[in-house]
Amino acid sequence: MTKSAIKTSKPLRAGLIGAGYIATWHADAIKAVPGVELTAICDVSKPAVEGLAAAYGVRAFTDLKGLIAADICDAVHILTPPPVHKPLAEMCLTAGLDVLIEKPVALSLDETRAIIEAANAAGRKVAASHNFLGIPSYTRLKNLMKSGRLGRVNAAEINWVFPLAPLRSGPFGLWMLEQPENLLLELGPHLFAFAVDLFGAPEIEYVSLGKPIMMPGDGARAQSWRILARAGEVDITFNISLVESADDRSVTLRGSGGIARLNYAADTLIVERENTSDIVLNPLRRQLSLAGQHLREGSINAARQVVSLNQNGPYALGFQGVVAGFYGGLREGAAVDQRFDHVTMEKVMTAIDSTLALLPKADRTKPKAAKAARKPKPSVLVIGGTGFIGRHLTRALVASGRDVRVLSRGRTSPFDDLADQVETFSTSLKDPDGLAHAMQGVKAVYHLAKSVDTTWQGCLENDVAVTESIAKAALAAGVERFVYTGTIASYDMSNPANTITEKTGFAPDMTDRNLYARSKAECEKRLMMMHQKDGLPLVIARPGIVIGAGGPLQHWGIGRWHGAGTVKIWGSGNNILPFVLIDDVADGLIRMMENDAAISQSFNLVGEAMMTARGYFDAIDTATGARIDVRTGPFLGYYLNDSVKHALKKYVLRRRNLSRASLSDWKSRAHYSPFEITHPKTLLGWQPENDKATFIRRAITEANLFGF
Repeated sequence: MTKSAIKTSKPLRAGLIGAGYIATWHADAIKAVPGVELTAICDVSKPAVEGLAAAYGVRAFTDLKGLIAADICDAVHILTPPPVHKPLAEMCLTAGLDVLIEKPVALSLDETRAIIEAANAAGRKVAASHNFLGIPSYTRLKNLMKSGRLGRVNAAEINWVFPLAPLRSGPFGLWMLEQPENLLLELGPHLFAFAVDLFGAPEIEYVSLGKPIMMPGDGARAQSWRILARAGEVDITFNISLVESADDRSVTLRGSGGIARLNYAADTLIVERENTSDIVLNPLRRQLSLAGQHLREGSINAARQVVSLNQNGPYALGFQGVVAGFYGGLREGAAVDQRFDHVTMEKVMTAIDSTLALLPKADRTKPKAAKAARKPKPSVLVIGGTGFIGRHLTRALVASGRDVRVLSRGRTSPFDDLADQVETFSTSLKDPDGLAHAMQGVKAVYHLAKSVDTTWQGCLENDVAVTESIAKAALAAGVERFVYTGTIASYDMSNPANTITEKTGFAPDMTDRNLYARSKAECEKRLMMMHQKDGLPLVIARPGIVIGAGGPLQHWGIGRWHGAGTVKIWGSGNNILPFVLIDDVADGLIRMMENDAAISQSFNLVGEAMMTARGYFDAIDTATGARIDVRTGPFLGYYLNDSVKHALKKYVLRRRNLSRASLSDWKSRAHYSPFEITHPKTLLGWQPENDKATFIRRAITEANLFGF
């Protein structure tokens, strides 16, 4: 009898391999499921794994062999980028661990089968994290169909209609964007897993791609996929759409006894049936039934969120379902829940391989990167060069005749078409030796990077300390210019009577400001001290609300978005906002490098006063026909709501190191205070676009905000 077949009453010990975004969902799910305990987290990034392990009170490892040797796990979750799923899974299975793998489990059917063979050889269990099969409403849908209450099901439509902003505004170094087929490998498992679990293996008959979008220097990616398939007597349509549109992640089953629609993103299930009333009452009864079901589903979800303090949303419940299904079988010495087992895993990957096989070769592969005719000789280093501002700055620098080195942690570059002028250098911002090497031969450094942290301590470690380390490396390398991008968000912009210039200071006490504004201000403060003490050739840029080609539709500097079609703007939306075109920002940044008088100065890169938030959305409607629902955001309501959440997190969930923004901070997000931009105009000769029609054309009409 294998170890997996032995019943046990002891908690099963789980380890996570990978400390990225998805790891927190798995960790929280493990905490929520009885009979499982998290004991270890492993990641090659020491800062990432130590931070996450400390948050959950478990051991941290930077080497998988060390985790295995410690013998503190019965099973592991593989949460790394997909290219290394197979070797990591085989290593863990061979070592005697059961394995749960985040989707896609592998890059092909052959790799998937190799993982399954390794599991069989070792007598271990392997499963796939098909998280949406774990939500409660999907279980209800499956039971509804199996019970026959939908009659004979003849057709199904399975949709993933959800904007994928990185396709239009980056970051472009994500694995899912590396190859055209990776989008299906990333998203397809969600859709095909539903079909496999409900009907069996689908036979793929037709594939159509649409709405292509060009990646910077890297060919096209399809933003819509339409796949027709059949499983037995059921016709299945799979739809993937990644442009800016209303969210529709759903499964619709059509049978002789009714139509069932599962919204798996919201965890709701609605069934529409015929009734026997006459022609007058029939439609009324139908709509009353639907209204009652919607009220029921909404009330249940709202109550669940209130009781759990917003800890049991659909996404969280899905991962809890996966963890319970995987470990339930291990604990009872039985089979893993078939929704996630190796049989379903293989069938899902078979469907993906079959779909990709129907694509023309040109749609499966990206163009080969152009070979450099010469080796670049970078005189400028751009840190954060793959971001929105960084990409435009890098291309503007090349257009000005300079070679550029872009520092990136990703494996791909959005500058394949500039191989003669742009060199990509990969290193960690926390690696002093790597930074020193990156700065060899450069005269100017642009620091555009920013960490995303949820605590002030995290900001100090991952943003402030990193910025100081970069500046020290620049000093040691003898660079002639160090340009740091702060943010206008560090100003108090809550009072419309105060006009902001570069002489306007930040508040002496920033503890009541949001973490982004506070962290950027602290970085500026410490860099200026290094300028005064050590002679750092510092220039500070504070861009406004940057818009233009490659920028996101859902810009949070304007308001709080609820999907692509609804936004609650900060404040009334009637005051002029500090918009600025991305090309004007890039021009200003280059001028800061070229002008010696800019050293020790700061510049607010804000465009001419032109549009309010409401005017901006009116212009979008006129230019594109997209009527976005614009609502007013009450700051007192934001503040009170945030205060309640803060209290619950602090006193009920017992979370530490929390910060809370003041009412003034919330008001500041509306950018009530106007800007006066004489300084960059006078000293740099900077001239942002001043023609409103041209501004709108460049900011909206030519910006491809919706992806098509």
